[in-house]
Amino acid sequence: MMPFIIITVFTAVTLMTIAVFYPVLARKSVIQQRLDKLVTIDPEKPATLFIEKTAWHGFLERLGNRIHFKQREESKYTKTLVAAGLRKESFPVFIGVKLFLSILFPGLFTIIYALPKGILLRFDSLLYIAILAIAGYLLPSVWLTRRVSQRKTEIFHSLPDVLDLLTISVESGLALDSALMRVCDNPHFKKNPLAEELRKTGMETRAGKPRSEAMKDMAERTLVADIRSFVLMLTQSERFGTSLGVSLRVHSDALRTKRRQIAEEAAAKTAIKLLFPLAFFVFPALLVVILGPLIFKLEMLFK
Repeated sequence: MMPFIIITVFTAVTLMTIAVFYPVLARKSVIQQRLDKLVTIDPEKPATLFIEKTAWHGFLERLGNRIHFKQREESKYTKTLVAAGLRKESFPVFIGVKLFLSILFPGLFTIIYALPKGILLRFDSLLYIAILAIAGYLLPSVWLTRRVSQRKTEIFHSLPDVLDLLTISVESGLALDSALMRVCDNPHFKKNPLAEELRKTGMETRAGKPRSEAMKDMAERTLVADIRSFVLMLTQSERFGTSLGVSLRVHSDALRTKRRQIAEEAAAKTAIKLLFPLAFFVFPALLVVILGPLIFKLEMLFK
């Protein structure tokens, strides 16, 4: 047990030392900083398509390729990854992370706790190992689901603002494609996922893909129902020749009304959500504070 404690303390001290001195060691020289400022990044190239593969990335990819899924399950995972803002080619890496964590958690439990105490073959230890393996396999899926939900919420809340700016651009005389690119170049939507999807759609349109198909693909990537209705509105306006500015303004007002109704519904649910904490935590404490002195006085009277 003593060598294990020494190794643990040495590792902790080493990691703390590296964390303290890393900013100083990794600081770039003045010349390197000036050269980095001179290098320009092409805004037409989305960053998600140019991710450098590291050795760790390759290891996880090889680990994920060892498991073969059915076409339906792989397509489901791929759609979820794309909806989370990741590349569909990252599917093997995602599966590799799930496998790695399902091995890492039981391994750490075995090395740190079970083996030093000699309880590896006990039923409770085997049960903990199985639970940790399942938790390690499911944890990336939980993270991915939460990231998809957060991204969809951000797209939904930013859609009315994007539509307002798009309406102004269209009514000022710009074509739809130029208006979409103007919206994407706005600094207010610099890191907005909806602006990234619109930029990707504009690149596909300029590459020769029909606008209607590119917009439908954007709706499929985001998995947001309001984006589908927005794409349907654009398609109908283009087909029937209606005023695009008026359609965008009406759709933006409808989205703002929907967003306000969702906020009002969430506010109305607050009272119900507070009922259980009040009943189990606040009211008992109030009863103790209010009735406590009365009980002591009654005891003194009866004595």
